[in-house]
Amino acid sequence: MHTDFERCVRAVRSKDARFDGWFFTAVLTTRIYCRPSCPVVPPKDRNMTFYPSAAAAQQAGFRACKRCRPDASPGSPQWNERADLVARAMRLIGDGTVDREGVPGLAARLGYSTRQIERQLLAELGAGPLALARAQRAQTARLLIETSELPMADAAFAAGFSSIRSFNEAVREVFALTPTELRARAVRGTRPATPGTLTLRLPFRAPLCPDTLFGLLAATAVPGVEEWRDGAYRRTLRLPYGHGTVALAPHPGHIECRLTLSDQRDLAGAISRCRALLDLDADPEAIDALLGTDERLAPLVAEAPGRRIPRTVDPQELALRAVLGQQVSTAAARTLAARLVIAHGEPVKDPVGGTLTHLFPSAEALSGLDPAALAMPAGRRATVVRLVRALATGELGLGVGSDWSRAREQLAALPGVGPWTREIIAMRALGDPDAFLPTDLGVRRAAAARGLPGTPGALTRHAAAWRPWRSYAVQYLWSADDHAVNRLPTT
Repeated sequence: MHTDFERCVRAVRSKDARFDGWFFTAVLTTRIYCRPSCPVVPPKDRNMTFYPSAAAAQQAGFRACKRCRPDASPGSPQWNERADLVARAMRLIGDGTVDREGVPGLAARLGYSTRQIERQLLAELGAGPLALARAQRAQTARLLIETSELPMADAAFAAGFSSIRSFNEAVREVFALTPTELRARAVRGTRPATPGTLTLRLPFRAPLCPDTLFGLLAATAVPGVEEWRDGAYRRTLRLPYGHGTVALAPHPGHIECRLTLSDQRDLAGAISRCRALLDLDADPEAIDALLGTDERLAPLVAEAPGRRIPRTVDPQELALRAVLGQQVSTAAARTLAARLVIAHGEPVKDPVGGTLTHLFPSAEALSGLDPAALAMPAGRRATVVRLVRALATGELGLGVGSDWSRAREQLAALPGVGPWTREIIAMRALGDPDAFLPTDLGVRRAAAARGLPGTPGALTRHAAAWRPWRSYAVQYLWSADDHAVNRLPTT
């Protein structure tokens, strides 16, 4: 979009927040770059130029605006909508792969050469993987500087910088302030009651309907791993360098995120996973505009616009829970998962004295699982064992950079993983916005009540007009049911 000068200018002049994250405005006279919705008076058209990423603007010598803080804008919805090389690379960079494994590690995960990846990222985003990772490190550094009391040296290494010098240089170049000045300018509210807890605001594109989003997460919460407490969804996190807990609470205009981490180097990855969990980088205006053209679906869209897809912080966990939940009630699925957690999960301490006691067990930890210990039919026990083996050996890849089509093929090759389970995993673990469940009872019931086709085949043909947003259509159809998963918890 950044190449359409007139369209970008109109978005800047109207301060349209819908385009935040889609492109960045650089002002030639001040050498500052902003998000489109920046509240300052827009410059003259001839003094504006546009970049597809913050990293590209930084590489061109522009610094971040201190008013609109463009580095903190919602991410581009393209990385949620697409499954091509660039989108997969951006999801992996957001998860910290370049900081942990370097560009060769990123290339190995994607199955391409470093040259191919650099060429495609430069062509579309104006910056290569190292520059994109550096921009993310600068944003992480700012968060640590402003929201924690970590010594600057600790903040530097936690943000992923290899030296204090590179940390100081990056902060000065991006924000035109030293780290000490940035901390002094930070507007501090009440200090966190829990030492070591970082309190952040996660932005999103409005509107956002929290009902089914938080309702489903709370209703399906696995005891010991998740809970709804004091108006927030809380859960444990398994992260590359350690573990953590997070509390996510909906507020007007943002999601409050309270993170406690055993290793601060996991901050950027933890934020990325929390954003993915709540689908915060979606473009609800585009989604609802298309789905609203269907006269039978339009009333559901109009009633509660901005529904999101409840996703996951751990794709392997979601896949295992999807199989455990086949053909059983929500309560039974929670019970089965809780037994696995107690028997095989890693114990952790809840920093606020809640009920979070374990990390959900990894596939490796479940490798020695005794099928007889699973209180379910023999066929499903065998499916769980096969899924665990495939995940543990790498035969099945469900990471953030996975190829959605390839993952579906791998899932289809596992006996006992049928179309419904594959699409649930595609929707919530892989993040495919176009997954569809025409055989789901709730979908069929809601469709029939609204005059939509009642058979899976006919409904699938009708839903072709909803592409590429069929996952969101499913959320709207599910929302028609009077069930706890569709209501924001009140306790």
